[in-house]
Amino acid sequence: MKRFVDLSMMLHEGMQSFPAHWHPYVEITQMGRHGIENRETRKLVLGTHVGSHIDAPRHFIPGGETVENIPLEQLNGPALIVDFSHLPARAEVDVAELAAAVAGRSVERLVLRFDGDKRLGTSAYYEDQPYISEAAAKWLVARGCRLLAMDVAQPDNPKNGRTGPKDSPNHKILLGAGVILVEYLVNLKSIDVDTFDLIVAPLKIREGDGAPARCFAIIDDEASA
Repeated sequence: MKRFVDLSMMLHEGMQSFPAHWHPYVEITQMGRHGIENRETRKLVLGTHVGSHIDAPRHFIPGGETVENIPLEQLNGPALIVDFSHLPARAEVDVAELAAAVAGRSVERLVLRFDGDKRLGTSAYYEDQPYISEAAAKWLVARGCRLLAMDVAQPDNPKNGRTGPKDSPNHKILLGAGVILVEYLVNLKSIDVDTFDLIVAPLKIREGDGAPARCFAIIDDEASA
């Protein structure tokens, strides 16, 4: 029997967004109304990196690949989840910790569980998230990672700043190597197996640097028994 676990944030007005001017707030405006236009429609205003979403290489890499050209087979398929939910705020996962958690298994699609969604709605969601070291990011690239997903806002140290030489080094390492990032996942605590089929379905935006995505896990209980 197969189970489906939704890993996507709900999109709604007032939802938390990265606190920078290059990330717009979500606006949802009703346009069509029953009893007037006799149908419901809505206008959406949202950024390419709102809620559960992917980062395409173009996000940080000039001339990098864009959303509409990312192969679906890179985004979807068997994934390994590793549990770092025991870590304290602002903890760094180094190569040794990551290698021990992976334990020799494939990292082609790797999901990092930090239980970051427990901080949603507070500044701690951005300020206190754990992250991986630059060496760990390079380790993933060297071992063939093609997709890195997480239930926090980014793979980088949130204290690195937003401009200058320390701005988002892990984004640049991973995206520069063609690794697709999936950020702002939720509900990873509901996954009770180590491997599962990950589905990531981003909006097909022309020349998109990123895109909101519906993400979910498909768990085959018979295969994991």
